[in-house]
Amino acid sequence: MDHFVIEGGHRLAGSIRPAGNKNAALPLLAASLLTSEPVTLRNIPDIGDVRTKLALLAHLGVYVDRPEANVVHLRADQLVAGEPDTTLARRIRTSPLLAGPLLARRGYVTLPRPGGDAIGRRRLDTHLLALQALGVQVEVTPASYILTAKRLRGADIFLDEMSVTGTEQAIIAACVAEGHTTIANAASEPHVQDLCHFLNRMGARISGIGTNLLEIEGVTSLHGADYTIGPDFMEVGSLIGLAAVTRSELRIVGARPREHRMTKIMFGRLGVTWHEEGDDIFVPADQELVVRHDLHGAIPKIDSAPWPGFNPDLISTAIVVATQARGTVLIHEKMFESRLFFVDRLIGMGARIVLCDPHRAVVVGPSQLYGEPDGLPSPDIRAGMALVTAALCAKGRSVIYNIGQIDRGYERIEERLAALGARIERVRAS
Repeated sequence: MDHFVIEGGHRLAGSIRPAGNKNAALPLLAASLLTSEPVTLRNIPDIGDVRTKLALLAHLGVYVDRPEANVVHLRADQLVAGEPDTTLARRIRTSPLLAGPLLARRGYVTLPRPGGDAIGRRRLDTHLLALQALGVQVEVTPASYILTAKRLRGADIFLDEMSVTGTEQAIIAACVAEGHTTIANAASEPHVQDLCHFLNRMGARISGIGTNLLEIEGVTSLHGADYTIGPDFMEVGSLIGLAAVTRSELRIVGARPREHRMTKIMFGRLGVTWHEEGDDIFVPADQELVVRHDLHGAIPKIDSAPWPGFNPDLISTAIVVATQARGTVLIHEKMFESRLFFVDRLIGMGARIVLCDPHRAVVVGPSQLYGEPDGLPSPDIRAGMALVTAALCAKGRSVIYNIGQIDRGYERIEERLAALGARIERVRAS
């Protein structure tokens, strides 16, 4: 299996453009099934999860063409009668988003339980409750979900949690449901907004985009569209953290700074600053990372929350930054009970971290991190990138295994970081 070899302790410098948003690309690919007309998606990241999703679509009879880098042409005019490929569907978290389009196009679908990162329980209840509200009959078996619908009907939906993919499921299905749908307690992350804008480009009628209350007028059909996906929100946050801990000067081009106002607040509690220059984020070199206490000297907290709160996918990067900041901070990951377990690897590198329980960790910094030549396994996409960040600021050599997890979410990350001066090399499996 491929692995990264990293020599830490070297500064980076230059400009980098973030890849397209993984968490927008995957639902947009699913939504392309809603029309039989051609769809073109631009700024599609060339990552493992996207390749798996394209293979899933091709298995269903969708014409898939990649005429140039980061551009995909799709045409779903000849869907086959079979079900989504079980092996492919189990590799990614977003395979359930095929439900709405396939129900709209043919009235039935059987989906296996999805895969994705092993960061704790990731419930599908919100998806199924939303679909049931829209008229879908749901049968749950130990290994699959059997869904049927003679027709989709608009409904007044209040989601039981602000689930991103649960919201996207409801949006996709409601666009072609008969009548009006209201989705309250909806997620509103940038990638959810991208999905809504894409669907409107296809002829959907969605209002309230960017809020937690969406109004959707169902239409009988959607047409083709040409749409450019925005920058990957999580990659931008990872790059900011990487620049800070390696004391590097870095310009992140086309980063949409307004999407990172909460990132700036939370990273600011660790002393991280940056400048907004148009649509770029400029991170200066030699930042003094010092934990900023709350009033009366209280220990501050960095905690995850639904948008516009601090994104849980950036918690792993925040922990690495905290190991390099002078002072004590509490990290509270409220959503997933296994995301913090990777801190054992950081402790082995020299970090001073107390894992209080599955959701909370206390980090005391700064700590000199040391490379792990015997190897660090990447447990999931975000923890994998956090380990790359830690290795690049550590003293000595590190080897990171299971980098297929990182490849699922970060496009050619070793090549792009090497172009900035990072000492990182992919060693191919023999």
